[in-house]
Amino acid sequence: MDEDSLNQFLSINQILRKKVYSIQMPEAIILDLDSTLLNAYGKQEGRAFNFHYQSNGYHPLVCYDGITGDLIKIQLRDGTQYSSTGVVDFLQPILDEYLEDFPEIKLLLRGDSGFATPSLYKQCEENGTGYVIRLKENAVLRDKASYLVDELDEITKNNKVDYAVAYGEFMYQAGPWPYERRVVCKAEKPENQMTYMYTFVVTNMESSPEYLIKFYCKRGLMENFIKESKTGFDFASVSSHTRIVNANRLQIHALAYNIFNWFRRLVLSANMRKQRIDTVRLKLLKIAAKIIRSARYITFKLCSSCPYKNEFYETLSNISKLCIQLE
Repeated sequence: MDEDSLNQFLSINQILRKKVYSIQMPEAIILDLDSTLLNAYGKQEGRAFNFHYQSNGYHPLVCYDGITGDLIKIQLRDGTQYSSTGVVDFLQPILDEYLEDFPEIKLLLRGDSGFATPSLYKQCEENGTGYVIRLKENAVLRDKASYLVDELDEITKNNKVDYAVAYGEFMYQAGPWPYERRVVCKAEKPENQMTYMYTFVVTNMESSPEYLIKFYCKRGLMENFIKESKTGFDFASVSSHTRIVNANRLQIHALAYNIFNWFRRLVLSANMRKQRIDTVRLKLLKIAAKIIRSARYITFKLCSSCPYKNEFYETLSNISKLCIQLE
């Protein structure tokens, strides 16, 4: 396992993604950026203490499709790296792939405040990608959103108990920005509280502030994708001493995750498509069967009382209906 094999795994994912899109072409892709911690307990190369997670390990950069859960790309990084470190170089091959191979697919990007960097905004704007990225709250942003406080005061004038919210927008230019950008914001009063909370999101999209804030908040689904990756496909298996070997192993686990996610989306029984990998393994794969060998055939005889035999046969039928050009 070396740099060549690492690049080959990335190419395999791209090739298989193109095959899957030939069966079911998405209208849009939501590039959900995030980072996570892979705990490491030995003397692995690149293992280090991460202050945010208060633990030792690797701190990889990940990008999922927020609609389908596909893992678009994952890159192993040392434990001390900040969330947005290297994100522009990480993202550009993804944008190039979609702009070249799938120009009809609309690209959108979401990221938390760890990715609030001008170079990422510029990259998205130059590549025709809509983005919503959260900004860290500061005094200047709160001052620009002060009119929402007045609106909330009016809304809650006769009711200081129930939840209340107000949405707005303004143009804002931080120090490193070469020009103003649109910022949408939300001011809310939680139930049974007197203090107001703020959410600020920088964007180049034209939708209403309420829609964009809700669109950003849906990125929380990615936490489920990360959890599925770790618990179902053992992403944290980075026990090799050498960093490059661990990077390759991570790509193998990522490929396994994607193959299952495509399997779930394209052929799995309809009433099982929202279930996690552990549940699918238990219900669909861990089935007792008797193998009968004859001169010409091998027959698997399943138990007649198997509770999920209809789902099993439906999945087999869906597989047989796939029309895909492999060469």
